[in-house]
Amino acid sequence: MLGEDIISYLIAFGTAVLLLWFLRRVAFRIDLLDQPDERKDHHGAVPLIGGLAMFLAFSFAALTLAAPIAHLRSFFMASALLVVVGVSDDLHELSSGARFLAQIAAALLMALHGGVVLRDLGAIGPQGGMAVLGDWSVPLTVFATVGVINALNMSDGIDGLAGSLSLMTALSLALIAWIGGDVGAVRILLLLAAVIVAFLLFNLRSGRRRALVFMGDAGSMFLGFVLAWFFIHLSQGGERLMTPATALWIFAVPLIDTVSQMLRRILKGRSPFSADRGHFHHILMLAGFSPRQTLGIILAVTAVTTLIGLGGLYGGVPEAVMFYGFLGLFALYFLTIMRAWKLRRFIRRSISRRKKVPDQRFEGDRRRPGAGSCKNRDDRRGAIPDRRVGVADRRMPRNSEE
Repeated sequence: MLGEDIISYLIAFGTAVLLLWFLRRVAFRIDLLDQPDERKDHHGAVPLIGGLAMFLAFSFAALTLAAPIAHLRSFFMASALLVVVGVSDDLHELSSGARFLAQIAAALLMALHGGVVLRDLGAIGPQGGMAVLGDWSVPLTVFATVGVINALNMSDGIDGLAGSLSLMTALSLALIAWIGGDVGAVRILLLLAAVIVAFLLFNLRSGRRRALVFMGDAGSMFLGFVLAWFFIHLSQGGERLMTPATALWIFAVPLIDTVSQMLRRILKGRSPFSADRGHFHHILMLAGFSPRQTLGIILAVTAVTTLIGLGGLYGGVPEAVMFYGFLGLFALYFLTIMRAWKLRRFIRRSISRRKKVPDQRFEGDRRRPGAGSCKNRDDRRGAIPDRRVGVADRRMPRNSEE
């Protein structure tokens, strides 16, 4: 049955490539560009048209599917709203409040008009009882949807990361839908995968000095909303194809990283939405990994957590075990990150104290330190400044926490 939709997937991919190529030229004329600054170290201005191109190609290709899509009206309405607001934000930098209002409106369209609602959290209660949400269904649906959207947005820190995470998640959900016989969900998710692959061809450097396009807020909000829709759609109802805990494991990396960052900022007395360079990808690059190596490590970790989620789903592991196991993984990551930042601050303070204390033994001596002005070899060694520390300090990325 899915074989007859191959043409639609090819149309999605081809249309996305053409739009990315065309809109990239338009972006330079209308200044829809991402300029480098103190937090963005890419080379030159990069067009922010990836999200718009993916959405347009996705919507056009959906019209060519063999199955009707009238039941997805709210899906496309909410996606269009987010893309319009995202492009406006990329052009004029809207307030965070405006973006949140758009995300809340999209989530309400999904829940109230589309009927995709988070009604329970699975069998995680005492003795395997269902954690039914009742009157909290719609508010928590909105909360979960906004959370997924922003988790993906915050992961968009290096070339290819948000797109690759979205691709892996979409393919994992498509596999679950295919095993469960939900052909309609498979069709939409494979269309999404096709446009993401086209985007990654322009976003990954692949030997180029810089990415050709970025997805922008339009892209991260669009992709995050689609993933949130299918997380809820596939995990709810009497004939659910996966558990809510499975969704947590599939989306573990961006979710754990985002929540950890927000908690860390709150503990530091800052806004949970303030920008800094403390995300997982920043930490890996601070440790010395290149952007490409960082991308590979994060995708490898994502593959492991996805396999754990799928293994628990099809291996008959109790939902409570999967859910509380995920919470344990989150706690471990959060505690590790907090200790890592404390260690980093201690090292930075130690370096600063070393720089502020002058070496009085050579005060007034204009000769080169170490050239016979010390009594012994040990003194000469102590007199020579450690230039390696200065280099390492200059290369350390800025962080608003410091």
